[in-house]
Amino acid sequence: MLVAHPPSRGGPFGVFVRQGRQHEALLDHEVMLALAIPEVEEALDGLLERRIGRAPEAEGDLQAVDDVLRRYEGELDGKVVIDITNPVDTETYAPLSIEAGSVAQEIAARVPGAKVVKAFNTTFAGTLVEGQVAGEELDVLLASDDEEAKNVVSRLASEGGMRPIDAGSLALAHNLEALSYLHMTIQPTLGTNYGSAFKVLA
Repeated sequence: MLVAHPPSRGGPFGVFVRQGRQHEALLDHEVMLALAIPEVEEALDGLLERRIGRAPEAEGDLQAVDDVLRRYEGELDGKVVIDITNPVDTETYAPLSIEAGSVAQEIAARVPGAKVVKAFNTTFAGTLVEGQVAGEELDVLLASDDEEAKNVVSRLASEGGMRPIDAGSLALAHNLEALSYLHMTIQPTLGTNYGSAFKVLA
């Protein structure tokens, strides 16, 4: 399993692992973090040291994804690739236009043999540390064309104390990226310092 991981601030998946909520679930899989993140490596030391790969540093989410795909070209066929990135300029925080429609679709186009799942990009790092917001479990939206891969990622979310929600095909991944950008945009108005979460109630 490859986790396409943004480099800034350890990212949501990094904090999730560091919190220890995913250890049991991750032990069932061979995991590759797309970037070497000291906090995550320290959290996993002695637990996944023989099963976790480490990829090089890069500047910016899209550059990181590009570097990883180049480095592991030909090795990702049949692998579950979790894309948790958001196409945002790291200096201006302006949204970036992705020709393929979304970062997840760009990955899928470049690695057609991989099982790409868009997930975890809509959940802020701080809320993953807490494990909840206002007493509510966190929702994890997933988009993929591969049902088996979607089930694997759903299990990771469930075993981490979150609620996975099937958001449809990979063609809808751009909606997850747009939702995440909206969530970032309204932070000054909410005043929660990235401590809020979107929740589906029914």
